[in-house]
Formats: sequence, C-alpha cells, structure tokens
Amino acid sequence: MPTTTAPHPLPESSASALSLDRFIACCAANLVEGRSASLLLSKHCGPAPDLQRVTVRPIVLRGELHLSFVYRHDTRDMTKNLPVDAALRTVRDLLGPVFRDAHLHTADEAIQLTISQRGVCTLRSRSITGKAASDRDEFSQMAHGHDREKQRWVDVTRPFLTELGVTTAAHTVVPAMSRKWKQINKFVEVFAGALRASRLLEADPAAPGANRPVRVTDFGAGKGYLTFAVHDHLRQLPGIAPEVTGVELRPDMVRLGNAAVNKLGLVGLRFEEGDVRSQAARPIDVMIALHACDTATDHAIDLGLRGGAAVIVCSPCCHKELRPQLLSPHPLKPILQHGVHLGQQAEMLTDGLRAMLLEASGYDTQVFEFVALEHTQKNKMILAVKRTRPQPAEAVWAQIDDIKAFYGIREQCLENLLRDRLNAVDTQSGHATAAAARDL
Repeated sequence: MPTTTAPHPLPESSASALSLDRFIACCAANLVEGRSASLLLSKHCGPAPDLQRVTVRPIVLRGELHLSFVYRHDTRDMTKNLPVDAALRTVRDLLGPVFRDAHLHTADEAIQLTISQRGVCTLRSRSITGKAASDRDEFSQMAHGHDREKQRWVDVTRPFLTELGVTTAAHTVVPAMSRKWKQINKFVEVFAGALRASRLLEADPAAPGANRPVRVTDFGAGKGYLTFAVHDHLRQLPGIAPEVTGVELRPDMVRLGNAAVNKLGLVGLRFEEGDVRSQAARPIDVMIALHACDTATDHAIDLGLRGGAAVIVCSPCCHKELRPQLLSPHPLKPILQHGVHLGQQAEMLTDGLRAMLLEASGYDTQVFEFVALEHTQKNKMILAVKRTRPQPAEAVWAQIDDIKAFYGIREQCLENLLRDRLNAVDTQSGHATAAAARDL
C-alpha cells in the first residue's frame, strides 16, 4: 500500500480524505470479514483528558458480529459493543477530533494512519515478517483452537472465556485477546503448581468426606480474567469447594464481574469494591495481587500473612518507595549514577526484600519472570508457599538489616507492617508476663 501525504488540510475530495476512506475500508475488510485483526487508536487530542487510548476488536453477540470498543482511562475502562455499521462510523468520527494515530494489525500486515495537527492524513503499511510472522502463526493457532505442541491449562470452551470476550461463541480465541489467553493459561499453571506444593488439596481432617473450602482473594481483580480462571480451576478439583473473592477499587468493574457471575450461575465466586490499603484482615488460603501499584503490593502481602495464606502470588508494579532513599555506595556509584540503572536497582531491591521478608515469615519463596502481561512490560512474579515446619528467621532479618544499611534504606512498607505487628505481640507478651508475676 503506497504512502499518501498531503502538504495542507484538504476538503472531503482530497487525498487526505481518500487516505481516511481507505483506512476505514481496511478496517472493514479485516475486522468485519473474520480475519485476525485488532485496532488501536492513540495520541489522544480531544476532550476527556484522562482518556488514553481505544482498542477495537471483533466479537460475536447473540450470533451477530459486533465490534467491541474498550476506552482506557487513567483509572477505569469503559466497554461499548456496537453493530458493524455503527462501529465503523464511530472509528471514523474518533479519527482526527479525538485521536491522531491508528494502528490496524492483521495476520499479514500492520497498517498505520497518522493525522497531523493540520489534518494531514498519512497512510502506511508494512508486511509482517521474521519473528512477527512466527508470532502470527502461534496467534493463528490459538485463534482456531489448535493446541498441538503446548499444554493448555484452561479449556478453550469454558463459558467464562466467552462471557469475558476472550473467545467467540464458537470457542475460538479472539485474535486481539491472544496475549490475555496466554497469560490466563500460564497463571493457572503457576497456581496449580503452588496448590500442589501447599497442603490445601489435602482432605480436611476436621470434616472427613466433606469438600474442603479453599478461600482465594484476588486484590486488584480488574475485569476478573484470572479471578474467573482460578475459580474455574478449583471447581474442577475433586473434594474442593472454591470460595473466590475479587476485590477491585473501580465500582464499574465490580458490577461487570458480578453480572458475569450471575449470568453464568457460578457458586463460590463474587466481586466486591475495596482498596487493599484499607482492607480488614480475613482468613485467606490463597492471596493474589497482580499489578498492585507500589506499596499496595506490600499491603496485599501483609493481608495474606495476617490471613494465614498458604499461597501468596503477586506481580509487583511501580516501585517508587525505595528509589529516593537509595545511596550509591562505592563501588556501585559509577553504575547507579544512571537513572535507568537506579530504577532497575530499586525494583530489584524492593522485590528482593519482599521475598526475604516472606522467607522470614515462614514461606518458601521464588522470584521469576512471568509471561509478558497485556498493557505492561512488568512481568516479574513473587510466589510464596507456606512451610509445613517453621525455621529460624534471625539470620534472614540480619541480612535484611545489612542490605538496608548498605543502600541507605530507611524504611520499607512491608517490613514496617511486619515489625509493627511483631512489636505489638512482644508488648502484649510482656504485659501478660508482668501480670502473671503480680499474681504470684
């Protein structure tokens, strides 16, 4: 496809208008005619300053093709599903007044429309080759349900996948959701391994023969892709009664999740509105927190510890707390003078300290790379499984103190939460000892 560039804004019959018409035609041909395609609108220039971008993908509703628009704002997402004709008109209306950049990704081609501040449209395309072509092939296999090489931990026909827009009514993966599909499967694989390593799948000795409840809390559940997947996995395990709660700050996401639960008639799954920083402790068997920003991850881990969780799974994000505290100790000063290295060091230290604090709290802990998550490059995961036998923690606490002293770290949120609780226990123990001495 040739590139068309006009030097000035032109009327409707102009080359710029033709470029826009051709781009809409490409959208119709690829999004509507069942090809593997997705559309991204970016470079926002209109009202609603918190609006970041819009993604568009084909879905099937009640047997008819629609286009699903996800409007991503700073703190919320809004979804609109429109019939094809109305959807294409909406795309055209958004281009120019609201967004200046559009990327249409197909199985074979990447097509871009850019609109300058003066209204000049430029249309470009490039073929997908090399690694992108390889990714496309895997993408295509997922979209058609082929699974020859890789084990899938989630059955593609599960109803919750269709309800959440991951698969079509025909149970094929929606191309634009292939990364989410991969993430769901990888997470359930990690989750299943953690369950096996814990004692959660053992029969409850207090109630022999009864289904054992497994209480899961997913903080920052969002739309609930992983919350539904965890519940679906648990309900298929013999002798297990899942009690899964998704906690989410945004009320529209909570309503969306509970509506899907009610529609599917699921038992043992619910969503509730709440902030992890102000949540009261509750009994928990599995604590999940993916992308809880900065110290929200620490509060989520603390809630897991206070709830007695056997498994803690988190994927931290936005490591802001330690960076302004860090010194550049010799001999690392020449390396850490670069901002990017300092940020990476702050991330490594934050998650390393979290892992050590979990070790000191009686958990076997791993830190590893998870699959690349949708909309972010953060892919580190901390997985902690509670030990069956306690081990001395003094050596780990001493190492934590040494690391803090070396880097000049004055405080870390999770450590503060743990030490405050330990100090409170020591104080209560001291009062009890003093009272016993008086009684004597």
